[in-house]
Amino acid sequence: MKFSLFVHMERWDETVSHSELFENLTELTLMAEAGGFSTVWIGEHHSMEYTVSPNPMPQLAYLAARTSTIRLGAGTVIAPFWNPIRAAGECALLDVISGGRAEIGLARGAYQFEFDRMAGGMPASDGGEHLRELVPAMRKLWAGDYAHDGKIWQFPTSTSVPKPVQQPDPPVWIAARDPESHKFAVANGCNVMVTPLMKGDEEVVALRDKFDAACAANPDVPRPQLMVLRHTHVHPADQPEGWRPAAEAISRFYRTFDAWFGNKTTPKNGFLEPSPEEKFAERPEFELDSLHRTAMIGTPEEVVARIRAYQELGVDEYSFWIDNSMSHEEKKASLALFVDEVVPAFR
Repeated sequence: MKFSLFVHMERWDETVSHSELFENLTELTLMAEAGGFSTVWIGEHHSMEYTVSPNPMPQLAYLAARTSTIRLGAGTVIAPFWNPIRAAGECALLDVISGGRAEIGLARGAYQFEFDRMAGGMPASDGGEHLRELVPAMRKLWAGDYAHDGKIWQFPTSTSVPKPVQQPDPPVWIAARDPESHKFAVANGCNVMVTPLMKGDEEVVALRDKFDAACAANPDVPRPQLMVLRHTHVHPADQPEGWRPAAEAISRFYRTFDAWFGNKTTPKNGFLEPSPEEKFAERPEFELDSLHRTAMIGTPEEVVARIRAYQELGVDEYSFWIDNSMSHEEKKASLALFVDEVVPAFR
């Protein structure tokens, strides 16, 4: 089992500067590297203070200079917002800067809010078409001269400048949920990243089954890697109520996600209040007891047992999703416990 850190700068009000948030993100990354984590993942989001990351590349390039072993993952580039030539070149440059440590994750995108601002209002649900065209075009550009005449993009003979260090190319990951996304990823030799969000471990099983079905449908393709991403918080064993602050914080995070995803309210200077708790009176998955069971919240012993079950399912990488609206000090304490008492159980 490999472990990785999924992290963004989270800004919940104007009392914390972006500079301080970037220092915090760097500190968490250095902790993860010292703790033997394989990768740090940073995604792409626009105009949202609660997920500050208009482009993961400059953050990852900076972290490349501050680290020596941890791999640098774009988790994920939103395909409809990128031209294939730009995507190939920027990803390859990250690979050069990091000495061959780049991991390239791509997704179709989710927030209609972003598509209204970055893609002329196209439906977010149409992003999969861009993803399926971008991935093979990017790889062909990494390989050398290539002219593209697709449905979405057309360009004359071009190439990726620079070329990636890793050959034949850096590992490519696809954020997948539906069976067709899994099939596309496996058929194209891409690794798969999944998140069960607020659903329980039965959803991890369901996502693994989709991945396995895609592998079975492509017997000539070597089995890719499967990564599970979960909101994670570890609390000391002598704090029986230690789960509650984490569940409350993750509830706030998901209610904020709901507000942005719903796209019903105009944000003010990048901030949007969480959807009110009463909206979810009939949604048991938002209840604190439910989040305690579904998110990876628990003592080191409890967390080891659950991740062990994921390992037995065939999961190759567990990604510690540290975004949760908690303070930096609380995140540090949780990550330190994970490093000290969870990771060694898998070594």
